[in-house]
Amino acid sequence: MFQLPFPVFDVNASAGSDNLGALPEWDLSDLYTGEDAPELTRDLDWLQGECAAFATDYEGKLAELDADGLLTCVLRNEKINQIAGRIMSYAGLRYYQLTTDAGRAKFMSDMQEQITVITTPLVFFTLELNRIEDDVLDGHFAANTDLARYKPVFGRIRAMKPYQLSDELEKFLHDLGVVGDAWERLFDETIAGLTFTVDGEELNIEGTLNLLTEQDRSKREAATRELSRVFNDNIKIFARVHNTQAKEKEIVDRWRGMPTPQTGRHLSNHVEPEVVEALRKAVVAAYPKLSHRYYELKRKWLGLDRMQVWDRNAPLPMEDTRTVAWEDAEKTVMDAYSAFDPRMGDIAEPFFTKGWIDAGVKPGKAPGAFAHPTVTDVHPYVMLNYLGKPRDVMTLAHELGHGVHQVLAAEQGEMLSSTPLTLAETASVFGEMLTFRKMLDAAETQEQRKILLAGKVEDMINTVVRQIAFYDFECKLHAARAEGELTPDDINILWMSVQAESLGEAFDFVEGYETFWAYIPHFVHSPFYVYAYAFGDGLVNALYSVYAEGDEGFEEKYFDMLKAGGSKHHTELLAPFGLDASDPKFWDKGLSMISDMIDELEAMET
Repeated sequence: MFQLPFPVFDVNASAGSDNLGALPEWDLSDLYTGEDAPELTRDLDWLQGECAAFATDYEGKLAELDADGLLTCVLRNEKINQIAGRIMSYAGLRYYQLTTDAGRAKFMSDMQEQITVITTPLVFFTLELNRIEDDVLDGHFAANTDLARYKPVFGRIRAMKPYQLSDELEKFLHDLGVVGDAWERLFDETIAGLTFTVDGEELNIEGTLNLLTEQDRSKREAATRELSRVFNDNIKIFARVHNTQAKEKEIVDRWRGMPTPQTGRHLSNHVEPEVVEALRKAVVAAYPKLSHRYYELKRKWLGLDRMQVWDRNAPLPMEDTRTVAWEDAEKTVMDAYSAFDPRMGDIAEPFFTKGWIDAGVKPGKAPGAFAHPTVTDVHPYVMLNYLGKPRDVMTLAHELGHGVHQVLAAEQGEMLSSTPLTLAETASVFGEMLTFRKMLDAAETQEQRKILLAGKVEDMINTVVRQIAFYDFECKLHAARAEGELTPDDINILWMSVQAESLGEAFDFVEGYETFWAYIPHFVHSPFYVYAYAFGDGLVNALYSVYAEGDEGFEEKYFDMLKAGGSKHHTELLAPFGLDASDPKFWDKGLSMISDMIDELEAMET
């Protein structure tokens, strides 16, 4: 089933206040001008005809094709993906702008169902590819260099070969996919429709989560208690969504013979399970020297005997609480990007000037932030919920990094441009690091440096420690669901089992916090997605160390890495920098950067 790829939601997205200046909005006309656009009707008609023709021309015949014939087949399949992707990108982006609008939800659902039906005849394509013998394919690659470009795509497809079902069952699962999508939409619409009342003001989830970063501790506490109240009032819906999604996954995995619930994600990420486990172990082992140590420092800065969960993202007492206007945020990020390499600034500039960013917080808009690549003959779109906090500037830098990466990778074409999640965070986290370092270099006082360092450490802990804790929660959730239905209390217990371990002894956990698993979209949309954040952060920390050491030709090698998209394995992409993610010491190198920053913060105290 073709579906809109789950957006790359930013884990640290936040909100702020007013006086932001003119915020940009999306211009989606580069995709389609409206639901009734004649180009949309044309593309749907073409898609229906081409999918039927493709099946007629190739079903049952792939093994008989020579190299040139197989290339033609692949190029036709790629064009189908491009047209279907354009349609679903348009439908999905309009929906995320206003998830509570019934018309937009219906349009997206209708498009998904139509494209699912239209593309059902194509299910044979990957199944038959996997039946071609390895030596035959190798011969085709040797005979046609244009076809050989697609070898990485074939490799990812054929990685699923051991878990492939019969043609009939694969078509059944293809058609059934729209049912799973309905549960995801139920989650999205429930989250977007929640209302919270704090100090007499009615807020959506984005505005309420924003209060967790307020200077006023009483506001942070009030927001936390209101979040827990509303989550608890809706907890049965969230538990039903998680139970259903996890059970559906368990059934499909069992039929496919997947050895673990995580296997499918590792395969799609083109990463070895042992590499992910090495990352997980390294981060968990580092909890004491990272999050535990930092939060003990923060407890002292805040003047508290014990920290509560509403203090985790609290600003420091001396922190600047000014609102960052949009034009200032744009200048900060663009200056950092251009200083690294003017080409990066040139690629980023159209996002601000051509309607490629939707920045404002609006009722019904999806929370968080993401970058969606759409299709390779259009351009990416970035969604933010920008309200002027300093952390929002880093979110802009993060999402713009995704956008730059997606623009550069587009030259690979539809099937090779898509980057595995483990590498998709590379340019985004690197963009954050460039912005942070430029701001740090500009710090005029020790206090300013301390605030910037503390903010970066918190973001890195949220990206590494928190996300690995999320991953452990998901592992426990799926293992428990395989044994039977989970009550909300069962899920709450699993959630709390990873929170204390990851955050450390500085914290108490207020009653109600056990429900905070309920609003994390990744658990529903893309199980086991979250370790990609930690992977990306660790990778970029190691990569930035190479850059900071003055590696000759770094910028050119970095651009080449981004341009490669999904055409190379992580070992090939990192080799020019002398890095190897399969080496356990690689992760220690990345984690050491965070530890070194905490060392500097501790030294400031003495």
